[in-house]
Amino acid sequence: MIKIHTAGRTLLPPASLAAALLLAVAALPAQAHHLMDLNGLTPTPVHGLLSGLAHPVLGPDHLVFLLALALLGLRQQRRWILGLLAVALAGSAFGLLMPGLPGAELLLSATLSLEALVLMGWLPGWLLLPAIAVHGYALSGPVIGWSAMPVATYLLGLMLSQGLLLLSALALLRPVAVRLSARVSFRRALALGLVAISATFALAASLA
Repeated sequence: MIKIHTAGRTLLPPASLAAALLLAVAALPAQAHHLMDLNGLTPTPVHGLLSGLAHPVLGPDHLVFLLALALLGLRQQRRWILGLLAVALAGSAFGLLMPGLPGAELLLSATLSLEALVLMGWLPGWLLLPAIAVHGYALSGPVIGWSAMPVATYLLGLMLSQGLLLLSALALLRPVAVRLSARVSFRRALALGLVAISATFALAASLA
């Protein structure tokens, strides 16, 4: 097992670090928080931008989904991220036009299990496109009823935040995860973690 060394000390192996991160995020509330609600802000272009930047980080289900996407995209080229972001934006646009999809929170939870199946090679990777569209749809919900400019800056903030998260995760994970992802035990542990988090979020959504 590959371990990370620093200053003469042996730290946790990357698989343990990844599992600890997933568990820590799973301990957060399953419902995504919204910066506007947390601070009682009014919808303005600036507040919309700030809310869009913060929303993917404050929503644990979406954050876990993005981190897992980074693991699945280690061997992809950078334009793969642009495609995902474009599909997410299309999902948000659809959510603005046709809000109120029944069971949206349960669908969000199911996308984590779908990622686990893709990670294990049991489902094709193109299914991640409708999965991120579901996330884009859900992220449009908090801005229903806003005027055009705050909505536009909110969507811009979402795109920037998600892109930066994916690029940062790819840069941090690439040195070790490409080698580890070839190990069945590593991929199985991550897949089981994603399924467990998916079940936790689904239970929380059903009880809400």
